[in-house]
Amino acid sequence: MNTGSDEPGDVATAADGTEVDGAKDDGEQGLGSRAPEFIKARRVLHLSWQVGVFIIGLAIVGAGIVMLPLPGPGWVVIFGGMAVWATEFVWAQLVLRWTKRKVTEAAQKALDPKVRRRNIILTSIGLVIIGVLVGIYLWKFGIVMPWKIKDQ
Repeated sequence: MNTGSDEPGDVATAADGTEVDGAKDDGEQGLGSRAPEFIKARRVLHLSWQVGVFIIGLAIVGAGIVMLPLPGPGWVVIFGGMAVWATEFVWAQLVLRWTKRKVTEAAQKALDPKVRRRNIILTSIGLVIIGVLVGIYLWKFGIVMPWKIKDQ
C-alpha cells in the first residue's frame, strides 16, 4: 500500500497500482481520513485533528487493555479504539478490515454442520468430565463452607 504523499485528497494505491481510496462495490468505504473537508484543507488543523484522534483512540485502547485481566469487555473496547483510529488512519482501517474478514470466516466455519457437531460433542464430553470430577470431590470431601456458622 502506497499513499503517494501527505497531501490531503491524494488517493491511496495498492501495490499493483489500483485505486483503493474510492468506495467499494461490496459496501466498504474508501481508505483515508474521515475528517470534515474544512479541517483537511488546512495542514496544521488536520495534523492537530489527527493527534486528537490518536490520543482519544489510545485512551480507549489503553482502557481495553486494562479490562483484559479485569472485569469488563476488554476486546470490544480495544476494537472500539481501533474504530476511532480508523476514522483517520489507513493502517487502522486495514487492520479493522482484516479483523472483520477473519471474524466472518470464523463465523462461517463455526456454522459448518461438521464443525458444529464436533464442538457439541467436545463440549458434552468436557461437561461430563467436569461433572464426574465435581461428584468425586463432593463424595470424598463433602460440601465444606469456608466459614464456621455454628461457632458464632
